[in-house]
Amino acid sequence: MGLEPGDAAPDFDLPNANAAVGASRMTLADAMDQQGAIVVFECNHCPYVVASVGRLNAMAEYATSHGVGFVGINSNDPVVYENDSWDHMVKRAEGGMPYPYLHDAEQRTAHDWGAERTPEVYLLNAEGDVVYRGRMDDSPRDPTAVQVEDLRRALDAMLAGQAPPVARTDSIGCSVKWKA
Repeated sequence: MGLEPGDAAPDFDLPNANAAVGASRMTLADAMDQQGAIVVFECNHCPYVVASVGRLNAMAEYATSHGVGFVGINSNDPVVYENDSWDHMVKRAEGGMPYPYLHDAEQRTAHDWGAERTPEVYLLNAEGDVVYRGRMDDSPRDPTAVQVEDLRRALDAMLAGQAPPVARTDSIGCSVKWKA
C-alpha cells in the first residue's frame, strides 16, 4: 500500500554512494533538515530519471537552500539492471550529484515506503510526516514540456505553512525492479 500524505515516514539506514555529500551511511534523521526532507526513489538506467537529472539536481539545491534535506534512494535489483549497481551509483555521484545517493540493496526501504516507480518523490515536513507523494512534474521525459511542477508547488506551500494544492499524484516512470 505504501505511505500516503499524513503518514509518518519510517526510518532507514543505508549506505551512501556519494562520498562528496553526506555520511557514508545515512538514516532518515540524517536526511532531515530544519524544515523537512525530500526523498526520491530513483536509479541510473530509467529514461525518466535520466531525463530528470538536471531537474533533480536543481530541486536538491533549491530544497537545501530552504532548509529541506534531499536524498536519492536506489532500490533496484542490480542483477536485473547492472547499471543500477553500487559501482555505477558511485560513478554517477562522482559526476556532480549535489545530494546523498543511498543504496537500498535489500529493498526494505522501498517496501516500507511503498515506492512504485523511478522517479517517485516524498516530501516530508519537519516532523517526518509525508506532505506530498508522487511525481516531480508532469513531464519527466521532456523538461521543455513541463506544465505543472507538482513537487515545487508542494514544497513552496509547505514552506509557507500551507497545505500543498495537490498532496498526491501518480508518479511517472519505470517500475522499481524487484528482486526475484
